[in-house]
Amino acid sequence: MALSRFSFLLVPVALLAAAPPLSETYKEVSTQIVSLALADRDGYAKLSYLCDRIGNRISGSDSLNAAIAWAAAQMKHDGLENVATPAVKVPHWVRGREDAEMVKPVRHQLTMLGLGGSVATPPDGVTAEVVSVANFDALNALGREKVAGKIVLFNVPYEGYGKTVVYRGSGASRAARLGAIAMLIRSVGSLAMQTPHTGALNYNEADLKIPAAAITFEDATLIQRLTDAGETVAVHLSMEAHMLPDADSANVMGEIPGREKPEEIVVMGGHIDSWDVGAGAQDDGSGIMAALEAAVVIKKLGLHPRRTLRVVFWTNEENGGAGGRAYRDMVGGKIHDYVASIEMDGGAEKPVGFGVSPGGAALARAKEIGRLLEPIGADTIREGGGGADIAPLMHDGVPGLGLFTVGQHYFDWHHTRTDTVDKINPQEFRQCVAAMAVMGYVLADMPERLGE
Repeated sequence: MALSRFSFLLVPVALLAAAPPLSETYKEVSTQIVSLALADRDGYAKLSYLCDRIGNRISGSDSLNAAIAWAAAQMKHDGLENVATPAVKVPHWVRGREDAEMVKPVRHQLTMLGLGGSVATPPDGVTAEVVSVANFDALNALGREKVAGKIVLFNVPYEGYGKTVVYRGSGASRAARLGAIAMLIRSVGSLAMQTPHTGALNYNEADLKIPAAAITFEDATLIQRLTDAGETVAVHLSMEAHMLPDADSANVMGEIPGREKPEEIVVMGGHIDSWDVGAGAQDDGSGIMAALEAAVVIKKLGLHPRRTLRVVFWTNEENGGAGGRAYRDMVGGKIHDYVASIEMDGGAEKPVGFGVSPGGAALARAKEIGRLLEPIGADTIREGGGGADIAPLMHDGVPGLGLFTVGQHYFDWHHTRTDTVDKINPQEFRQCVAAMAVMGYVLADMPERLGE
């Protein structure tokens, strides 16, 4: 009897040892997915339509509403099921006319873009001396006596987006605290080609709200050279930027229902909104179109994953995050049915792999899936992943993955007038489609949930 009990205990151990890794189980099907994705031409055509025919899509705009309607119709046309556009209220910021000019010691037109969420100047604009600082410590060292009544320029060297963007986010309030009447910032981007970058600022409600704009690397360094030479630099700034009441918008979603566990969900996507300049091609038209085309490739191959694979285009990522929060609220108590969330919001340059949060067992299993992406060089799986739209899901325990690329030029283009379809390499875009399709399908089909 003791021998029988011992034999019984050995059975599951033997079965576990015999279970092949995911990289073996899904090798054949992943090869088919990658092959079809790399041959696909429809995804790039859809991206071109979105960007060339509809254009930029800031929250509250008619063009965003048009994009949402088009996206829902496209999902239905592509055969996704349960297509829906759940309503979301979003902030509605309008840029209006804007202009900046150096008026002293020489007259020079500045190339600028107001920061998202900025307030306006008075109707006649503001004209004031500019004080240039390289960081917050330098600003604080000047003190109120040397800042009050002036325009502060944050001429901050670009040292990577995450490190430098804090000046765009809080610079206006930090300057206003010392009495500044406006804020300029050297564009948060890696390319110096007379290209200003917009992006959201975050006012501190305890401080006076002052107008804020980005200027180019060339103009910021010109001002710096003049001030270093002992000149007094003065700038005239005029902005009509203003907020309107919150507007009606929507997320867009469609899915491939699961064949065995339809209640369990793997969600993947990006954000459908963009800034009001350029065409939102890299940021984030490429992300949403890659996610949609990944699902289309899976459907074309006749694959039916165990779990539901849902594609979501979230709204209002750029200046509020309302879409991601509304989606989490919609999920409600069914959050425990979510197996994984995948976001693509870093452009469509050559994919390198995925970041995964949390680490541990989820990371180990994701690395198995990553081996399937070796043929396209997207097999690097590292700890730390996700995205702004899936952050509310991740906060409540859903594993998050974020596609990352070589990232050589993304920050040259994003939030600028240059974010257009010509910046998308079609073959690299198709590789992103392949990576999203393999990762999404295997996560939705593997026997156990990610991390188990």
